[in-house]
Amino acid sequence: MSKTSTDAPGPLVLSGATMGTRWSLTLAHPAEATPALAPALQAAVGRVDAQMSTWRPDSDLMRLNRAAVGIWQPVPPDLLTVLAAALKVGARSGGLFDVMVGDVVQAWGFGPRDADSQLIAAHLDRPRPAAHRVLELDIPGARVRRHAPLSLDLSGIAKGFAVDELLRVAAEHGVGDALAALDGELAARGHRADGRPWAVAVERPEPGSRAPFGILDLAEMAVATSGDYRHRVSLGGLSLSHTIDPRRGGPVRNRLASVTVLHPSCMMADAWATALMVAGEDAAPALAAEQGLDALFLLRDGPELRSLSTGPRLGAPLPA
Repeated sequence: MSKTSTDAPGPLVLSGATMGTRWSLTLAHPAEATPALAPALQAAVGRVDAQMSTWRPDSDLMRLNRAAVGIWQPVPPDLLTVLAAALKVGARSGGLFDVMVGDVVQAWGFGPRDADSQLIAAHLDRPRPAAHRVLELDIPGARVRRHAPLSLDLSGIAKGFAVDELLRVAAEHGVGDALAALDGELAARGHRADGRPWAVAVERPEPGSRAPFGILDLAEMAVATSGDYRHRVSLGGLSLSHTIDPRRGGPVRNRLASVTVLHPSCMMADAWATALMVAGEDAAPALAAEQGLDALFLLRDGPELRSLSTGPRLGAPLPA
């Protein structure tokens, strides 16, 4: 169910539930909202969930995960688009972003089931093929096949795609200036009503806190953040980040507290934020620079936070 907030003058906020969280679309000009807009936005994110969720046994992704190895499977266009983007980032990052880690995600308890120590042992520090090497896409034929008995998980890219879909649907309904958001991923079209860019906070990476580290001006751009301070699991007395390092078959272990990426596509920002988070504090800045990415890195330096940035848009420290 979606809702409309009109309690105060100013921007209009449409929102609804999806993927265990909430989406929102802030319109700079409330008059652009039509009665059909909120239902269309809800349907768009619903389609992403129906196709790409690992929490829904009936999703197209889970159907693909259950399919026999080596057999072509038809997939809907949106899922094919996201898989193609995932393989692109996977190849360019040298496998640091890998969607073929669904079995690892489940083993560590980041999916619908609790952590399983035997499954963790089976995956931890074991070599595994990267998705861009064992997942074959037939774009014209809208079909996919796996060449290894591994499961796909799109949690590092699907929400970014859903944000892009929110803006696409908004544009189709005549919305010119809007800010779309879903669980920390955001994308802006145009400007606020006063002509200024949309102001977006980068969170301070502290569990249980919503304090801002700084503010970004966002116009015709998307932003995504991957961090170690949200979506954690407790296991054996340890609090572990949900971001999986495919090289070790377990949660990331480095000093990066968060990585924020600016990109014209929220889907790509989402995927690259994950890849850079996995890369770690030593390799990530160089990888971001090599790929021409605008990225902000917050590192844990003892009790303090230290920031690094790449790219022209994040080349200077954010205002406090």
